Amino acid sequence: MQNLNAIPLTALRAVEAIARNGTLGRAAEELGITAGALSQRLAKAEAVLGQALFIRSSSGLQPTTICAEVAPRLSRAISELSAVVSDIRAPENNTLTVSVAPIFASRWLVWRIKRFNLQNPDISLRILPSIEVVDLDRSEVDVGIRVGEGAALGKNGVKLLDQRVFPVCAPEIAKRIQTSADLLKIPVIRENEKLYGWTNWLSDQGLDGHDLQPGPTYADASLCLDAAMTGQGVFMAWETLACDALERGQVSCPVNHRSLTGATYWFATSQHSAGKPSVRKFKEWLEAELVCSMAFWNRSSG
Repeated sequence: MQNLNAIPLTALRAVEAIARNGTLGRAAEELGITAGALSQRLAKAEAVLGQALFIRSSSGLQPTTICAEVAPRLSRAISELSAVVSDIRAPENNTLTVSVAPIFASRWLVWRIKRFNLQNPDISLRILPSIEVVDLDRSEVDVGIRVGEGAALGKNGVKLLDQRVFPVCAPEIAKRIQTSADLLKIPVIRENEKLYGWTNWLSDQGLDGHDLQPGPTYADASLCLDAAMTGQGVFMAWETLACDALERGQVSCPVNHRSLTGATYWFATSQHSAGKPSVRKFKEWLEAELVCSMAFWNRSSG
């Protein structure tokens, strides 16, 4: 095994991550480094091994024949090394890494983290906001929280709650809305031209979206909610995004009906982190916080 002395483990991890993710950007995000640093590690690996491992092209990096052959074995080996480290890590090094969608993190989770920290001072919580779905079994991430139509995060996915949507707008606009049909007179705030949730909600009310009024378009749902707060129109939001703003009076819900989107919030762990006490504590805390939030959501929906 002396040949392992010639190549750093970080270089091997770079090769494995790039081969699995397909791009420098996604692999660098997973490893928590810059694309430039990852490129340097790849160059180191290729120099030590004496051959190119990827073919550079305008479409990205394609593994060479030998790289494609060994990449699955490298993934298994690194996964096993990660498991060994988890098993022998000192108890006092109790860091819990959570991958979560940025909007869920900024609009709901961050406002409650202080309570978890107070209850669990021995656990160092590390939040990684990312739109990418991390492969938990091949990363340093312990927990993944995502929204989707299936448990796409590993084998240990547990359903947290169903996603529901409802219209929100500034309080002064809400005063002009007496019925569901009145929403058709208000500019609709769109996320990248999407009308997410509107079809289901309007269908529940016996309406369709053909007569929806044009309104401003923003790059993500969090900006759309901000636009609703400032009176730019009505936005079809979901509970973890907007209900804190609703409770604080920053927006109003002019029609108290919530519609299911078919999407679900999932809590998932890697095969190595599933049994960690810190994971169990975080899951129990998260579920308790969601129960509190849902109590308010159900009250505010009439």
